[in-house]
Amino acid sequence: METEITEGDVPPYYREVYDAICCKLEDRVQGNVFHKLLNRTKLPPITQNQIAELVESSKEEPLSRSALYKGLMLIALAQQGKQPSAKLLENIAQEYPKPQLGDVSELESLRMQARGNPILLTWTLQDLLHIDMVQVELIPEKKGLFLKHVEYEVSSQRFKSTVYRRYNDFVVFHEILLQRFPYRMVPALPPKRMLRADREFIESRRRALKRFVNLVARHPFFSKDEILQIFLCFSGPDVQNRIRESLRGVGDEFLTCGIAPTAKELLPPDIQAQFGASRELIRNIYSSFHKLRDRAERMAFRSAENATDLLLFGKELSTLGSDTTPIPSWVSAASSMWGTLKQTLKSLSVEFALLADKAARQGKREEEEVVEKLNIFLDLLQSYKDLCERHEKGVLHEHQRALQKYTSMKRQMMSVTVQSKEQISAEQLESRIMQQENTILTMELRNYFSLFCLHQETQLIHIYLHITSHVLTAFIDSQIQGHNEMSEVWKELKPKLGGHLPNGMSSA
Repeated sequence: METEITEGDVPPYYREVYDAICCKLEDRVQGNVFHKLLNRTKLPPITQNQIAELVESSKEEPLSRSALYKGLMLIALAQQGKQPSAKLLENIAQEYPKPQLGDVSELESLRMQARGNPILLTWTLQDLLHIDMVQVELIPEKKGLFLKHVEYEVSSQRFKSTVYRRYNDFVVFHEILLQRFPYRMVPALPPKRMLRADREFIESRRRALKRFVNLVARHPFFSKDEILQIFLCFSGPDVQNRIRESLRGVGDEFLTCGIAPTAKELLPPDIQAQFGASRELIRNIYSSFHKLRDRAERMAFRSAENATDLLLFGKELSTLGSDTTPIPSWVSAASSMWGTLKQTLKSLSVEFALLADKAARQGKREEEEVVEKLNIFLDLLQSYKDLCERHEKGVLHEHQRALQKYTSMKRQMMSVTVQSKEQISAEQLESRIMQQENTILTMELRNYFSLFCLHQETQLIHIYLHITSHVLTAFIDSQIQGHNEMSEVWKELKPKLGGHLPNGMSSA
C-alpha cells in the first residue's frame, strides 16, 4: 500500500481515535493496541487478520498515523460487509467511512491496558472465583449448638488447610484487615450473638461468615497478604495475637505500596466525576439486587412451606385411611367401596412424603444456589458503600482538618511577627508549620491513593456484576430440576391412585 494518507485528508473522528490510542512519547500506535482495537470491532478473526496484514501491523511493531488511518478505513468498510483488500482502498476517493468503535473516550483504556497501567484490573470473575474456595462449617458438639462458644471448621482449597476458628477470631481478622487496607472493600461481619440464639440464627451467621471469608480470599490484593494466610492456615494457640503481630512494623497499604507516591499521575483527569457517577450507579444496582434477593428468599420459603404442606397432606390421608370406626349397617352397600378407598389413601402417604422431600430439596437448592449468590454480591456492594463513606468521612475530612489547622498556624505566625514576641516562640511556631505542611502533603498523597484504590474497587464491582448470569443459570437449573423431579413423582402417583379405585369409578 503505497498511498499515504495525511492528517488533513481524514475526518475529525480519525484524528480523535489516533489521539486516544497513540503513544505520546513515540507518536505511534503500539501494535498490540491496534490489535485490541480490532478485537473491539467484533469482526471475524479472519477479517481482523486481513486488515492487520494490509496495514502491515504486528503486535510488536508500532503503526504510523497514516497506517492507522488506513486501518480505520478498512474496519469501516469491513463493517459494511466489504472484503478488505488493497484494491478496495485504491477505489475509495475522498470519502472516509466512519468505523463503529464506540465512544472515543473509552478507547484510551486500550492504550492504558497495553502499557500495563497498574490502576486497571485485568481479572475476570472466573479468575477471582478460582483463587480459592473456603468452606465454613459448624463443628458438631455433643451437647448441641447451645453452648457458650460456637466453633467453625474453616477449610481452604488453595492452601489445603483446615483450622478451627471462633467468632471473635473473625472479629480480630476483620479489624486488622481494615487497618491494613483502609482504602479497600472489607466486607462487614454478621452480628455476634442474639439473646437465646437459636439454630436458625447460628446457621444464618455461618453462611454470612462463609461469604465474608470467600470475598476476602478472592480479593486481588487481600489474597496476596500474609494476614489472610495466617487466618486460613495458622493452627497454633492464640491466633488473634498472631494476626495482630503480623501488622506491627508493617503499616497500612499506603505505606507499603510503591505506587502510592505517584497515584495521582495514574488517575483519570475526571476521577471525581467518575467516582460520583459510579457511586450513583452502584447505589441503583444495590437496590435492584436487594429486591431480587428478597424475591428469591420468598420463593425458597414457599418451597419449604410447600414441602410441609405436602407432608401434612399425606399424613392426613394416612390418618383417614387408618380410621377403624365401624360403618353403620344401613350404609353397608358402600362399605366395601370405602374400605378400598381407605387402603388407597393409606398407601398414598408414602408418595406424598416423597413429594415433600423433593419440595424441601428444591427450597434448599434455591437458598444455597440462588439466594446465597445474591447475598454474596450484596455483601460486596455494601462494602463498597462503606468504603465510599470512609473515603468521604475519613481521608477527605482529615485532609480538610489539616488544612484548617495549617491556616490557623499561619495566622498565629503572622500575629507573632506583628507583635514582635520572643524569637523562640516564632521559631517553634515555624517548626510546627513545617510539620503541618508535611502532614498536609501526606494527606494529599493519601487522598489520591484512596481515589486510586476506589477506582480499582469500582472495577472489581463491575467484574462481579457478571455473577448475574451465574445467578440466573442457577435459578433456571434449580427450577428445571425441581419441576422434573416433582413431575416424575406425580406421574407415578396417578396410575397408583387409579389402580386402587373401585371398578368403573372415574378418577375425573
